[in-house]
Amino acid sequence: MLKRSKILVTGGNGLVGNAIQEAVKLNNTKEEYIFLSSKDFDLTSMEQTKKMFETHSPNKVIHLAANVGGLFKNMNQKVEMLEKNLMINYNVVKCAHDYKVEKMVCCLSTCIFPDKIEKYPINEDYLHQGPPHFSNDAYAYSKRMLEIHCQSYRENYGDNFICVSPTNVYGPHDNFDLENGHVLPVLIHRCFLAKKNNEDFVVRGTGKPLRQFIFSQDLAKLILIVLEKSNDNHTILSCPEEQEISIKDIAILIAKCFDYENRIVFDSSFSDGQYKKTVSINRIQNLLDTENLEFNFFPIEEGIKKTVDWFITNKYNN
Repeated sequence: MLKRSKILVTGGNGLVGNAIQEAVKLNNTKEEYIFLSSKDFDLTSMEQTKKMFETHSPNKVIHLAANVGGLFKNMNQKVEMLEKNLMINYNVVKCAHDYKVEKMVCCLSTCIFPDKIEKYPINEDYLHQGPPHFSNDAYAYSKRMLEIHCQSYRENYGDNFICVSPTNVYGPHDNFDLENGHVLPVLIHRCFLAKKNNEDFVVRGTGKPLRQFIFSQDLAKLILIVLEKSNDNHTILSCPEEQEISIKDIAILIAKCFDYENRIVFDSSFSDGQYKKTVSINRIQNLLDTENLEFNFFPIEEGIKKTVDWFITNKYNN
């Protein structure tokens, strides 16, 4: 009789963790999933990280836990972003090896790729071919070290540690904090407040930068496919390249949800951040094709509508 897998998910109550919880319920899986957050264990502490592995004895890990934020948190809190993520990632990867985890998927981000690219789209081989954008370099280098750490254990000990790099993730359970959240949830919050107070919907920056967004439920499904099917060392997870969209168009889609398109204002005194970072999804698409798995990405208009509805219901339903 085959032993049932015990899969531990760090950062299990965050944006992606909640999406994986939903995906697991829909899959009706026989595997045991353990979703943990910083309230359960402080992963910046090696002692606490060891305790987590000893308490739950997982044979697989999905490592999502991180200190994350949007453009302005990345620019203004670089020391914290670097140090906390270095500690979290070092502790989890070392313990995954020491406690003989069979397979681990670690979550990076496409923001860690080089700022200056001669040819788009970016693929996995570009990762260390130049410095990241200055606006998020501290966070980016901590995530690059996670990739190097996993790769080193693969090479020296044969550990099946895999890294995935999602593009901009959004969806229910996101961080809608006005200063520290990512661009899409922050815009939802700002538009909500603007309409409530009968003010302009102010978008920081020119709105010109281009981004690829992936709905959290799509990302969750892809991570579970990678966990089950892939042994590749690093894979980018994103929507198809043709779904690249400007921040301006994102703001318009959000404003439409609030019926507030006529009050959008762009404040160019704020930094735009990196203009473009289009990535290729050839590697994950090849995996889907090889496994004969049909995958339909959530249209961004529907994803934004779902996210806005969740925000209103769960954050401002009074």
